[in-house]
Amino acid sequence: MTGSFDADAADDGGIASPARAAIGDAVRARLERNPMVSRIDTPHLEIFGRQDFLSPEECAELRRLIDANAQPSTLFSGSANADYRTSHSGNLSPRDPLVERITERICALTGLPAISGETLQGQRYTPGQEYKVHCDYFPATADYWQRMRGTGGQRTWTTMIYLSAVEAGGETHFPQCEFMVPPVEGMILIWNNMDRDGAPNRFSLHAALPVERGTKYVVTKWFRERPWG
Repeated sequence: MTGSFDADAADDGGIASPARAAIGDAVRARLERNPMVSRIDTPHLEIFGRQDFLSPEECAELRRLIDANAQPSTLFSGSANADYRTSHSGNLSPRDPLVERITERICALTGLPAISGETLQGQRYTPGQEYKVHCDYFPATADYWQRMRGTGGQRTWTTMIYLSAVEAGGETHFPQCEFMVPPVEGMILIWNNMDRDGAPNRFSLHAALPVERGTKYVVTKWFRERPWG
């Protein structure tokens, strides 16, 4: 992925970027070569899945870490919203041996460098909890964009691993693409928040639908266009 992190190549998070397009090209090619990875058939979003990415034992240990660390979720802007995002979440220590191993495996699967990855975050949804439609990329009009621009720039790829099956509800819904993915323990879901030109892709908007029965656990790792932090 040589050249993908040229700081001068991605000035504005809201427009096309050759640097972000190059990241997308490299990750797409790597995932499409992997026989364990399947692409979800939708024309406007690059999204892939791999079953059994984590073992049941690894999922159980991550659920334990989430339970020990979770706090009421906030929006990225830092505000709490009693209706919009009602889960519990928390960053997991990168020094934990399991977190470190899983981060290495995510990077090996995608080809994305660890230096561009944000801290692995755990989320827990109990019955009735949800996260309404949102984007993982940063709108360039948001008041926090300039701060994000200086700490790694735009979010490019999202990787999310389901840590539990859910009796009912809890699907990841992509409303612009008109499909949803049910939680499957151990499965990783990988999608590009940019389009082929490296501009934010509105088709990547998604929601965590309300859990109806059971408890949903996931871990998410977002990757930036440049080294994070």
